[in-house]
Amino acid sequence: MQLTPVTASDTVIGQVLAKFVVGDPSLFELIAEDIDFRIDHFRDEVDTDWQKADTRDALISLVGRLGEEIFPKGTEALGIDSFELGNGWHLTCFNQRFFYGVRQKSVTSLTYIVSHEENGALDYFRENVTNIMDVQ
Repeated sequence: MQLTPVTASDTVIGQVLAKFVVGDPSLFELIAEDIDFRIDHFRDEVDTDWQKADTRDALISLVGRLGEEIFPKGTEALGIDSFELGNGWHLTCFNQRFFYGVRQKSVTSLTYIVSHEENGALDYFRENVTNIMDVQ
């Protein structure tokens, strides 16, 4: 299998992330009603059991909580790189810098997102947070 790079803005996941970064609530217009959403963390000390949703309304609540607890000062995209996997599936590498509310420190984080889109809506999202590094 070969990963085919695509311009992130040409994908629904890329559009959702771009809107998330600028705090644009219209990102939810790109979310399917029956979204299957979850964020997993590798070796992080924070409880992430609440970071999952199976409806758009549940996701709206989850993103609100993320804004309060994880991203109280928003986030900055350092890079969004997407690869087409076929049949509406994408792998996206999202590199960001933000003030991490849990640690009360500025951090960078690299995450990998596997997503699926159909009919212009994101219906599957799995984010794997690989690291959260303090900014020195």
